[in-house]
Amino acid sequence: MSSDGRTKSALFYEYPPEYGDVFGQGRRARIEKLSDLYPTVITGDNFDQHAADLADMKVIFATWGIPSFDDQHFEAMPNLKAVFYAAGNVKSFAIPLIDRNITLVGAWDINAIPVAEMCLSQVLLSLRGYFRATRRYAHLKTDDAKSFTRSGVFGETVGLIGLGKIGTRLRNLLATYPIKVLAYDPFLTDERATELDVESVSLAELFKRSLVVSNHIPDIESTIGTLRHEHFAEMRDGSTFINTGRGAQVVEYDLIRVLENRPDLTVLLDVTLPEPPTQDSPLWRLPNVVISPHIGGTVGDEVVRLADCVIDEYERWQAGESLSYEITAEVLATMG
Repeated sequence: MSSDGRTKSALFYEYPPEYGDVFGQGRRARIEKLSDLYPTVITGDNFDQHAADLADMKVIFATWGIPSFDDQHFEAMPNLKAVFYAAGNVKSFAIPLIDRNITLVGAWDINAIPVAEMCLSQVLLSLRGYFRATRRYAHLKTDDAKSFTRSGVFGETVGLIGLGKIGTRLRNLLATYPIKVLAYDPFLTDERATELDVESVSLAELFKRSLVVSNHIPDIESTIGTLRHEHFAEMRDGSTFINTGRGAQVVEYDLIRVLENRPDLTVLLDVTLPEPPTQDSPLWRLPNVVISPHIGGTVGDEVVRLADCVIDEYERWQAGESLSYEITAEVLATMG
């Protein structure tokens, strides 16, 4: 504690400000009011320079670019009790903290908001046949470009693979549209399916029935290579596959084989494996593939929502209240 009784804290991150100032727009000032904040932002490069001043530090507020902690860090910070991470994926640094019973809080649910919003826009455009029509228009340069069945939004079927944070947020966004939603998730109970108003189906059935399929499977070892040739080959005429999850779930060779023979299909990839694809990957030349450079996450002025989340959690932690976004070993095992 500082002389005025406030908890000693520090900021740990290395994130380019041009991508968005996570602790800007008054968020750093809020932390300074709630705790005794160390004046310098700590990075992997300057940690040794400041280590001697961090012995009494109890709380870390962090975002993208946090160092991966090892014994050296923990020896320098023996009083560390909690890390509040204003970003999404924590896999690169979480385990040493959890193993030492240091409370870890993450804003992964808030980071799901822009991904779900981007997917919503892609779903709606796909249902109108937008992507297929634009590439046909560039090729034909006549009104015949739109002479294929375009279902529109009313009464169509969308399939969601995985109902974690992003999948659930997307489903809730889709609830405002007259759309039938199918879901594949091994952990989906009948009660939750009813709550979310989705029809729980097999993965094969989801691909066969949906006009748009959106992947939100967590990126864990057991899901590698889940989406294969037999799934993509059974997709409906003119359907779209969206991947904002991770590239590892897709057997890329299988996807490419199907796309080469199905120009009616559209694939929208915000993630691949590797990322970006190799320069000679057919994904770059296939006209029915759109690849974006992993832009689905929080960016720009949105980033302060992540700080708000973890600062609110810090106040609950200080008050001894239950936390909404704590990441335990059990939670980590299911995170993408």
